[in-house]
Amino acid sequence: MGDYEAKAREAVKKADKKLSGFGFFGNKYEDAAELLERAGNQFKLAKAWMEGGQTFEKLAQVHLKLESKHEAASTYVEAAKCYQKCSKSDALRALHKAIDYYTEIGRLGMAAKQLRDVAETQEKQGMKEEAVEFYLQAANLFQTEDSTAEANKCRLKVAQFAAELERYPQAIEIYEDIARTSVENNLLKFSAKGYLLCAGICQLATLNDIAISTALERYQDIDIAFQGSREEKLLRELAEAVEAADVQKFTDAIAEFDSMTRLDPWKTTILLRVKKGMAAKEDAEEDLT
Repeated sequence: MGDYEAKAREAVKKADKKLSGFGFFGNKYEDAAELLERAGNQFKLAKAWMEGGQTFEKLAQVHLKLESKHEAASTYVEAAKCYQKCSKSDALRALHKAIDYYTEIGRLGMAAKQLRDVAETQEKQGMKEEAVEFYLQAANLFQTEDSTAEANKCRLKVAQFAAELERYPQAIEIYEDIARTSVENNLLKFSAKGYLLCAGICQLATLNDIAISTALERYQDIDIAFQGSREEKLLRELAEAVEAADVQKFTDAIAEFDSMTRLDPWKTTILLRVKKGMAAKEDAEEDLT
């Protein structure tokens, strides 16, 4: 490891000397770029992550001198990968620079991928609020590039986290919109019921009887296959249980559906909130009597 680090430092020293010279012989920036790239990779081999990140950032600046914003953006991504091992804030800063340069040169797809990478990193760190913003930005850029499938993947992440953060209207809007677009696509139309189920569960979480009933009628218009489906039956039974404040009926409906189609952890979490909300509402009403 020490040998790699020593070689890296020596290469950086030579690059600095090149950059500080007049460059009468050859292009000093091209020579420096070659040396810095070598140094950055050697720092990576030595697991000297901070130095590696700093070297790649210096290399990105050299690429800008060579009027190559694409190379600069790619190099900032490399810097971010190094920083990710030692400094999350520096990693985000480097990625932001990469995104800015990709956007400047019209590589919106690349910028979107980097935004998505940032969101995924924040998701792993449990930073849901921050992840939502980056997933939204990525979705918008993917949509601009007509990458609808990638945009929807990001939007579904937004809906998932929005619901977990109790921002139900935002989640409902996304799930309903994706369901609408899905029914228009022969390959995706069978997934529409699943998105409407997610939207309906978020509607239930508001504990608003009128909104839930209205939504169920609207869902039949969005997807004709929704009417009479197991998803619709579940939501109707749950809506009736919420309206009647019948926790047992609510529990039984979930158990019956789950015995046939396992509910994923996200749905289970939101439905558990609904159940707790029903119980709290019932206790509050009893206190008033």
